[in-house]
Amino acid sequence: MDTSMVIDLGRQALWTTMLVCAPLLVVALAVGLIIGIVQAATSINESTLSFIPKLMAMALALLAFGSWQLVTLIDFTRSIFQRIPTLFS
Repeated sequence: MDTSMVIDLGRQALWTTMLVCAPLLVVALAVGLIIGIVQAATSINESTLSFIPKLMAMALALLAFGSWQLVTLIDFTRSIFQRIPTLFS
């Protein structure tokens, strides 16, 4: 196993992590931004107000993107297991 294989494996792991986390993070960011704008416009300064809508949006996003995220992680894991015989030769 040489340095280029380790770097490639790390790059793939980081890319897969970014792909899997991105939909949920974008949804949380968008809902937080919308709630923040509404709070600023109405002068409601309650920090717990954004928690429930964010939680519900994240649950819906997980329902929408969960199967795709699982398939992406399974594909990455399979590629790791397929590389095992070539790592130490």
